[in-house]
Amino acid sequence: MTTPKVITRFAPSPTGFLHIGGARTALFNYYFAKHMSGEFRLRIEDTDKERSTDAATQAIIDGMKWLGVHHDGDIVFQSKNSEDHAKAAMELLERGAAYRCYATPEELETLRDAGRDGDTAFRSPYRDEEKVLDKPHTIRFRVPEGKTQITDHVQGDITWDNKNFDDLVLLRADGTPTYMLAVVVDDHNMDVTHVIRGDDHLINAGRQTLIYEALGWKIPQWAHVPLIHGPDGKKLSKRHGALGAEAYRDMGYLPGGLRNYLLKLGWAHGDTELFFTEEQISKVFDLEGINSAPARLDFDKMDFINGQHILQEPNKNLLELASGFLTDLNEGTLSDDLEQRVLAAMDTLKPRSKTLKDLAEQARYLMLKRPLEITGKSSKPLRKEDAISHLSALTLRLKSLEEPNWSETEIQRLLQDYVSEHDIGFGKIGQPVRAALTGGAPSPDLSWVLTLLGKEETLARLEDVITSDFAKD
Repeated sequence: MTTPKVITRFAPSPTGFLHIGGARTALFNYYFAKHMSGEFRLRIEDTDKERSTDAATQAIIDGMKWLGVHHDGDIVFQSKNSEDHAKAAMELLERGAAYRCYATPEELETLRDAGRDGDTAFRSPYRDEEKVLDKPHTIRFRVPEGKTQITDHVQGDITWDNKNFDDLVLLRADGTPTYMLAVVVDDHNMDVTHVIRGDDHLINAGRQTLIYEALGWKIPQWAHVPLIHGPDGKKLSKRHGALGAEAYRDMGYLPGGLRNYLLKLGWAHGDTELFFTEEQISKVFDLEGINSAPARLDFDKMDFINGQHILQEPNKNLLELASGFLTDLNEGTLSDDLEQRVLAAMDTLKPRSKTLKDLAEQARYLMLKRPLEITGKSSKPLRKEDAISHLSALTLRLKSLEEPNWSETEIQRLLQDYVSEHDIGFGKIGQPVRAALTGGAPSPDLSWVLTLLGKEETLARLEDVITSDFAKD
């Protein structure tokens, strides 16, 4: 007997952005399909016309594309499958597994109020009505007696007493399907073998199992993933950072870094925390590694993992990824010379950057426009006694350093020789030089600052200070 190809799906409602909970669900489906050499499909559940928007649909598609989660085949739009949904409802009617309910909204409210103290969920009085009446009606599922059991890859074995399930509506009075019917029909039509989703849908697995059984269809395997909680252990909300994927992109997270963090948020493979390639993840991802307890959002861990991905990213790629942040700080597109300066500095920028925004801030000293605005606390080293005279003397020495010898090693030696000859602490010259060259912006070791700025820019910035008002103080 041939084992069917594994097919998973991500089925968001287009009512907003791709938030991180949805992104993690998409990743789990995506990598499990990859691990099993199967397919990962995307279905947009757009049957709620009042809340579904084209903009939200595009935001979800764009978010998945940026995150690097690529679906197989065409996107399925649930709203285009209404005929199949209605056909399934009619088949359930013919099988006696569904019935027409003629109760008005007012009658339903009265019936529900009357049944609140009972030990059985809602059952319509039209459940046993055999005659077809000429009046508006819904089609409801006829919940059978007995119990329903599922085996979930994450939650284990779960059993429900069917008396606790409502006779749920399958088709509304206007003929449109409800979520519960549409999902079953669409998953069946798409040959979905594994339904991996949030555990807020766990009880729906019981209801949907009954519909599958009533239609005689093969039931998919279930895996219900605990939801993400905030750092305080409470349900994730906007105040915790329940933002869209584009918000994390705009904060400077790398797609690979965010993928890695979300993947590890509730899933484990031994002690391994860092996965730098899709192949590494696809090789080991399985449903058994998903934790049954809720995971907590941890921005420190997110930053750490993203920082590790920045370290691993090739310098040219990183320059391209950070270009928007660099342009914003530079207040304009970087010139070719500035790009080369930042690229040359990349190995000093990466270890001190958790995000691309950090990296741009660390590179700010390389892009400052002359003359630098040096004020406040940053200007204090330049106002100290002998600061300008030391800068002048050091500048003369730097001028004599030939261009081929303008390197971190030679500059470090020149600085050390200067402080030794003048019998002063390194800070006596290091602090004013750093102030003159960086204006107080974050920067690496001083010898690297001079090396990466280059001889021409270094001398020009020093001369600006030497001839400025600081020399008159």
